[in-house]
Amino acid sequence: MKVIIVKDYEEASHKACEIMLDVIKNNPSANLGLATGSTPIRLYELMREDHKTNGTSYKQIKSFNLDEYFGLDQSHPQSYHYFMCQNLFNELDIDMNNVHVPKGNGDIDEECKAYNQLLEENPIDIQLLGIGSNGHIGFNEPGTAFDSVTHKVDLKQSTIEDNARLFFNGKIEDVPTQAVSMGIANIMNAKKVLLIASGEGKAKAIQATVEGPKTTEVPASALQDHPDCILIVDEAAATLLKK
Repeated sequence: MKVIIVKDYEEASHKACEIMLDVIKNNPSANLGLATGSTPIRLYELMREDHKTNGTSYKQIKSFNLDEYFGLDQSHPQSYHYFMCQNLFNELDIDMNNVHVPKGNGDIDEECKAYNQLLEENPIDIQLLGIGSNGHIGFNEPGTAFDSVTHKVDLKQSTIEDNARLFFNGKIEDVPTQAVSMGIANIMNAKKVLLIASGEGKAKAIQATVEGPKTTEVPASALQDHPDCILIVDEAAATLLKK
């Protein structure tokens, strides 16, 4: 596990973009594992700017997202598929047939099975991650087994309440209660993992991930065993690191 400490979120995003573009330029048909949330927004903006300015092509790239709310259509403004289109795909030359986000409707168990099959057939070259304040990666909350693969997640009440406040105009009844998420084993199967963490709110999770014991109570601690894992951490998120 390699930890790169940078000044702030802006520098973290630029460093992450360097690593991501290095993979893409060295392998124009790479399989990218992508994430949603606030953490990668600036990275995606930089990728769009690079494509516009430097012409980096995504025509042969395939993408595979970590997770998706279950119960939302792809066109719903809060779906992760919609998020990815708005923040990245709409301004790239990527073939939308090569864009893969878990489906948010249909038979949830069948969707998990199908997504696992897709990941087996398309090994991820680089998996992008954010991290939750409790150490979660994807929708893999504390207690998720390290050998888990794409699975159904029943969202915690606290998560539903937080999402209602942040994304659904306070309407708790509109928030999905389930999601589909890659499991920790899927993430660990990626050839390279790139995790970005910014802000004091992530400091405990980063300290536990890097220096704490490997435990399912801190899902990201599984990354201690990954052969090529890079953590880009800003100074605020690195405050509790001792080494």
